[in-house]
Amino acid sequence: MSSDGGGSQMGVAGALGLSVTSSVAIVICNKYLMSTLKFYFATTLTSWHLLVTFCTLHIAQRLRFFEPKPIDAQTVISFGFLNGISIGLLNLCLGFNSVGFYQMTKLAIIPFTMLLETIFLSKKFSQSIKASLMVLLLGVGIASVTDLQLNLLGSIIAVLTIAATCVCQIVSFCSAPP
Repeated sequence: MSSDGGGSQMGVAGALGLSVTSSVAIVICNKYLMSTLKFYFATTLTSWHLLVTFCTLHIAQRLRFFEPKPIDAQTVISFGFLNGISIGLLNLCLGFNSVGFYQMTKLAIIPFTMLLETIFLSKKFSQSIKASLMVLLLGVGIASVTDLQLNLLGSIIAVLTIAATCVCQIVSFCSAPP
């Protein structure tokens, strides 16, 4: 194996590790803000998340970590609107549910997105992708089952969260430039 391939794999592993670590940190911080400090302004949290994402991507672009591609204004506005709704609902879902139920809600987004893509876009998924998804869902389900606490409002918000996020992901994928 060449050293370049190993470095590339280390970069991917590092990026995945950073993604998981930052996601977990955001969830823990948001839950602390909402539950312990009684900060119930999910829209403000959404705005902060989007602002930090924008600044991080702007810095990464300046450092040439990626090359921007031209996208028409309508696509950007649509994606921003859908993404804002998705993040806002995710924050509300976290505020009204336990962390375990929130994590299960986030995990439910994956199979429901696949289901919608299969039904409406006739997309096919390989057996290995389906098997990998089952292992992932089973593992997180086992890890989270002790923290599940259900309530009606939280469950309704979770369903809305799943629907909005699935639509956001499918629409943004379908409207992405080639």
